[in-house]
Amino acid sequence: MWSVQREPLSYLVSIDSFNFLIDCGWNDHFDPTLLQPLFKVASTIDAVLVSHPDTLHLGSLPYAMKQLGLNAPVYATEPVYRLGLLTMYEQFLSRKQISEFDLLTLDDIDSAFQVMTRLTYSQNHHLTGKGEGIVIAPPCGWASFGRHLNGIVLASFVRPAVLITDAYNALNNQPYRRGEKENEFGETIKKTLAAGGNILLPVDTAGRVLELILTLEQYWSDKSLNYPIFFLTYVASSTIDYVKSFLEWVSDSIAKSFEQNHENPFLLKHVGFCISKSELDNAPDGPKVVLASMASLEVGFSHDIFVEWATDAKNLVLFTERGQICSAL
Repeated sequence: MWSVQREPLSYLVSIDSFNFLIDCGWNDHFDPTLLQPLFKVASTIDAVLVSHPDTLHLGSLPYAMKQLGLNAPVYATEPVYRLGLLTMYEQFLSRKQISEFDLLTLDDIDSAFQVMTRLTYSQNHHLTGKGEGIVIAPPCGWASFGRHLNGIVLASFVRPAVLITDAYNALNNQPYRRGEKENEFGETIKKTLAAGGNILLPVDTAGRVLELILTLEQYWSDKSLNYPIFFLTYVASSTIDYVKSFLEWVSDSIAKSFEQNHENPFLLKHVGFCISKSELDNAPDGPKVVLASMASLEVGFSHDIFVEWATDAKNLVLFTERGQICSAL
């Protein structure tokens, strides 16, 4: 058992007398006491900006709007809106499987997302009233998508005064070793599978998991591997269906490849979708890779698979991000 918690990500930024709430996060523990700082300022917020579609960045938005007095316009890009909604559905469905989860309802989630203003790529959105003179300009859709996004073009901004990215890794100073890390990641997976072991990748619902899926797809093609890969969440197929339509947010190389080959990178050849544990259980026997929610192992499919597979030393659990691990058992 372990009990490390990552604090929810929410920041108060004031420009003159205009108060922005940057993100409205929670973590997989869903402890209301963690939201006390937000409760103290919720009624003073003039606008909310949501940067990522994961629980750490938007998980408390429905609760804050229903219980904490947050009543302000909410802005997000189209991908963050779509994938964030799926993230919250996944959280709700996962928790309802194990307890009478009463902090949120599906109606609460829908209500919070229905009032979002969805911004398109590089759109300059001019605020009015108290926010007169402030322009919101989203440079990219989901920063967690890593190398599959274009870089930020500062010249596209209208007189930028504040550039807001994310403080998730503000205190995490690690050397840049992308190629080395990816090679180590792939070789570790291949070695475990060759020895007859299964691999569990606890993942978020619709954030960095998308980059992991593309990375595995490429590695499987490069190495001509035939081991099955499964993406297991309640909303797995819906997540990929949404992402197929978001090519304007990804890198030029992916977009050009689509234009030339008419092949969407998310028409996956090696990754299959499961929306229930029974579907995974009915898969053929043998070594496999499973990307399953939740990333923290707090609840959800990853928790159930971890408990089931942990007794076999051949199996491997790979955590692909520095995370909010709450209580695995």
